[in-house]
Amino acid sequence: MNRPKKQEFKFPTHIDEYPTGPQYKAGFLPEINAGWRSVRPVIDHEACVFCLRCYLLCPDGTILKENGKIEFDMDYCKGCGVCAHECPTDAIKMVKE
Repeated sequence: MNRPKKQEFKFPTHIDEYPTGPQYKAGFLPEINAGWRSVRPVIDHEACVFCLRCYLLCPDGTILKENGKIEFDMDYCKGCGVCAHECPTDAIKMVKE
């Protein structure tokens, strides 16, 4: 699976090493960004009909399709609740961390 990978930031030592575009190449994140989340999604796999609406609408791309089930990448989920709001069967609930 091609998920973003964490990459440590190294300060440039010469002016030629400073980026002229984004700080990192695509597919790298400077840090895991879920540290300030106050709620997290929990899925009821029995109620999920695998419509993938949550997968399509997740703004951070943290929903994974694993063997016919939905899973969440909690390292990058910000707890926005879009997945729970858009779930047609209410299979996703936001619970307090």
